[in-house]
Amino acid sequence: MADPGPPPNATEIMESVNDALQGLELEPHETSEILGFANRELPHLHTPEDSYFILGSYRDPYLRRLRIVQNELDKRLGTYPFLMADLPELDIDRLPVFRIRFTLLAAHADTIVAVYEQDAGGEVTELGKISTTPYFDKSYVLPRDYAWMSEQNLATEADVIAAAATIYFNDDLDEAATEEELDSLITTANKNDISLTIPDVIDRLEDREDGEQAPVSYSWVHLNEFRLFELHDRCFAWSSPDDLRDVVDEVP
Repeated sequence: MADPGPPPNATEIMESVNDALQGLELEPHETSEILGFANRELPHLHTPEDSYFILGSYRDPYLRRLRIVQNELDKRLGTYPFLMADLPELDIDRLPVFRIRFTLLAAHADTIVAVYEQDAGGEVTELGKISTTPYFDKSYVLPRDYAWMSEQNLATEADVIAAAATIYFNDDLDEAATEEELDSLITTANKNDISLTIPDVIDRLEDREDGEQAPVSYSWVHLNEFRLFELHDRCFAWSSPDDLRDVVDEVP
């Protein structure tokens, strides 16, 4: 089969790669490999379908939640949800290929959806990238057990469950203190027209899948990044796989 040649927007593609690599001079075979990747993968992102670039950890059990998001988005008509892990690698040992692949895919995807369950791993780097221009305006974050602890932010059941997880699994609280904190939380939730009781919340927390009982402990940096997305109505918290399926509906 004949070489298809460079894509029509090869100059634009290489300019973005140049920015990602801080002006590093490329060898001819590296340029060829990058343009070959662009020829294979980027046309999928320039169709009438809405493309969704899904970010998050590829390790078990976290990968299963990325697949939930992918499956939910795939149920919509005219969508192309994808993970970087499903696409071929770049065969360039010398270069930081993650930066190149991320830059090309993020720049050309219509929407970026990032799932967070921990404050370590590659997701940290991705969060830093999508919270800045040019990706911020098309990015949405879905953090598990995230709640910016203020009354006005306890607006949904998922918000309340996330806040409850932080209380219920806190080893520094004795039984009486845990009950008092949960009671205060439920009182606030009820004022916000969320019909939950303490037994409801405890049942929801104890029904979580094995390995998911403990709440996520995010760094202050993570919480501030999530808060920025929240203030722009692009942060949707969840606490269980069912919650995650529900919040995917909030992503345009």
